[in-house]
Amino acid sequence: MDINPVTPGHVVVIPRSHTTDLFDVTADDLAACAHLAQQVAGRAKDRLGADGVNLLNCSGEAAKQTVFHFHIHVILRFKDEPSKDRIGLPWDSVPRNPDEIERIGNLLS
Repeated sequence: MDINPVTPGHVVVIPRSHTTDLFDVTADDLAACAHLAQQVAGRAKDRLGADGVNLLNCSGEAAKQTVFHFHIHVILRFKDEPSKDRIGLPWDSVPRNPDEIERIGNLLS
């Protein structure tokens, strides 16, 4: 359980082996954390009445990482319950040039 939860039931999934961030975690530990996050999300929906879940990982200072041990936040979301759900998504989508999107996608493939 997160000691400073942003919503009720906020959980932090952490691998046993120390790694700094997403760039450092092993594929096996990442898969295990993702699997556990999925299980926790299902329990949250069934047992706590969550309407949705956000999974969040911050890797690097520029991404607002403050604890330098890889972890995934499982943040429960409660529709139409402002007393439980006061967090918003951290960005506004901005339309971009399709050619630029394709160029960047090609760099990443």
